[in-house]
Amino acid sequence: MLRFTPILLAVLYGLVMYRLSVWRTHRELDARSTELADPRLKRLTDRLAAALGLPRIPVYIYEIDPVNGLAAPDGRIFITRGFYRKFQSGEVTAEELASVIAHELGHVALGHAKKRMVDFSGQNALRTVLMMVLGRYIPVLGAWIANMLTSLLAARLSRGDEYEADEYAAALLAKAGIGIAPQKSLFTKLEALTQSRAGMAPAWLMSHPKTEERIAALERLEAKWGTD
Repeated sequence: MLRFTPILLAVLYGLVMYRLSVWRTHRELDARSTELADPRLKRLTDRLAAALGLPRIPVYIYEIDPVNGLAAPDGRIFITRGFYRKFQSGEVTAEELASVIAHELGHVALGHAKKRMVDFSGQNALRTVLMMVLGRYIPVLGAWIANMLTSLLAARLSRGDEYEADEYAAALLAKAGIGIAPQKSLFTKLEALTQSRAGMAPAWLMSHPKTEERIAALERLEAKWGTD
């Protein structure tokens, strides 16, 4: 039993840290966000809501500058002030911003927040096991290798979630009559909008799929739907 104690402690640590992260996120979002009131976007979110059989989809503005969208663990959808400014300046269309909202709705509908809690706890347990095993044979590099392997797994799982949310968003946008074109056009702008240097990072370490791979996946979906 004692040999499994470090693993159980790692799982418990993961659960506690995840809960703490959720609490901090809720507190931050509550303090620095307000519900979005934009007639142009509301017309589109109302179409998304109708496609889902919902009365409405509230969207909140998170008062930070980086360009991003996010789904809170409690299911709320947020667009950052920086992203909204890109819309106001005309760099992003209403339909493109609606595709971000649809993507975040996908994370909520597919239960990715709860899945991350399980993943995070499991990764902590895996890291502990690897450090115990590798540390015995490679005393100096064992911990580094364990962390690297766990990071690779985390990145792979994250990319899988992003593809799933993209597919959900594509289906929802199509059902709402908005279409997938804005989703694809936004992807072509993302690196410039976010000032990302993701293209320089190794693919296996990225938490999000590369832009061209996301667009290719959407085009495969379109081809599949076109032949069904």
